[in-house]
Amino acid sequence: MKRVMIVGQPGGGKSWLARAIGARTGLPVHHMDMIHWMPGWVERPQPQKIDMARAVEDSDAWVFEGGLSSTYYSRLARADTLIVLDMPFLLRCWRVFTRTLRDYGRSRADLPPDCPEQFSAEFWHFIWTTRNTNRARMYALIDKADRQTTVHVLKSRRDVARFLKTLDAAQTSGQESAHAALSH
Repeated sequence: MKRVMIVGQPGGGKSWLARAIGARTGLPVHHMDMIHWMPGWVERPQPQKIDMARAVEDSDAWVFEGGLSSTYYSRLARADTLIVLDMPFLLRCWRVFTRTLRDYGRSRADLPPDCPEQFSAEFWHFIWTTRNTNRARMYALIDKADRQTTVHVLKSRRDVARFLKTLDAAQTSGQESAHAALSH
């Protein structure tokens, strides 16, 4: 696992999972929100976003989470692992609500500076109106993934926990193998 693409809808846990994978694997983590937004919640022009996303895609190793569907297929072509987070709608809404309440007025680590968490009718409208179309886009990626791409569809907190345990087990196994090789 060297290039991990994570997609999901708002509140699905993309940023959290990307950080967890990065911590376990040592892979650099990239958040699409850092590309999409400039300080002050100013949206970056589309050509710049695409160029920035492609620069990440072209690097050797990454965990890259987030949207920008115009780069989905180029990102997927470089990814060796695709993770689709398909959490229930009400869970995602609860997570967005509690995250906003908890971090209100502060910028999260996966956002540029001066992008404080806030309640936004526009964002809630986006969550509601794209709940089906974005889900369909995510599942279309699975059909486009080549045979060498490992695909994980995680639909619950339990699925995410199981996935992370497999990473922990693989890391422990790799460390034990390296230790055994050094012992001989």
